[in-house]
Amino acid sequence: MEKIKQMTDDALVTLYLDGNNRAFDVLLERHKERLFNYIFFIVRSRELAEDIFQETFVKAIMTLQQGRYTNDGKFAAWITRIAHNLVIDQFRVERNENLVSNDETEFDLLNDARLSEGTVENRMVNEQVLKDVRALIDELPDCQREVVFMRYYQDLSFKEIADITGVSINTALGRMRYAVLNMRRIAAEKAVSLVLE
Repeated sequence: MEKIKQMTDDALVTLYLDGNNRAFDVLLERHKERLFNYIFFIVRSRELAEDIFQETFVKAIMTLQQGRYTNDGKFAAWITRIAHNLVIDQFRVERNENLVSNDETEFDLLNDARLSEGTVENRMVNEQVLKDVRALIDELPDCQREVVFMRYYQDLSFKEIADITGVSINTALGRMRYAVLNMRRIAAEKAVSLVLE
């Protein structure tokens, strides 16, 4: 029993495909909290998040059984991508289009010093942003809210965000930039003090 819990995700997938249902239970247990939190943060409804969460794993099981999953060591990113697509499908018609958007434009922000990591100052700013951003994040369009959540709350790199959301790194960086601009605008409109540098 303990041995199966120590296996890699891809080893568990292989075991599941060989008929061991316990292997999928271990995968579900391993990823359920992070995946549910991701979905819930985006949709902001526990009931809807539970539906999408269940649908994510049903779709994953179907894809696995159809032999369309490639064991490449990226199960977590793959299952998150399924959830991401289901969330997008759910809210496609409800998108808020009245805020600044960068979906059609690529920006090269790779050399922007404000996006660099590692300094004490940046960590302090990030801690402050984590507190302040909760009050404003619900105002953002889905794609921007998602990038902010993945970056600040799941501590994912922009490369990981790009892989999960199926966009280029520049688009992920651009969405973060526009999220910051929108949060500044919203903060100014609502007279909320927000540090976003």
